Amino acid sequence: MAYQAKPNTGALFSVAVKKNPKSPDYTGDIVVSERSINFVDGVATIKLAGWKKTSGSGKTFLSLSVSENRPAAPTQTSEDNDDPFK
Repeated sequence: MAYQAKPNTGALFSVAVKKNPKSPDYTGDIVVSERSINFVDGVATIKLAGWKKTSGSGKTFLSLSVSENRPAAPTQTSEDNDDPFK
């Protein structure tokens, strides 16, 4: 049975035979929900975390998780605090 990713999860499986030295060591998929992506000027940063695991058949893989990307809270400067009309 193939690995089924749930929203905001995925997996990278080790490549058994590399076609050339520049081939990736791991390949796989990640499923990402829209609300986990925050575009700023057309660019998105997606927070990933990974855990090295072994499948039931003994194949090594990386289990992935996407953290929901929340915009940073605005910070107040001392100038903002000095002006009561802002």
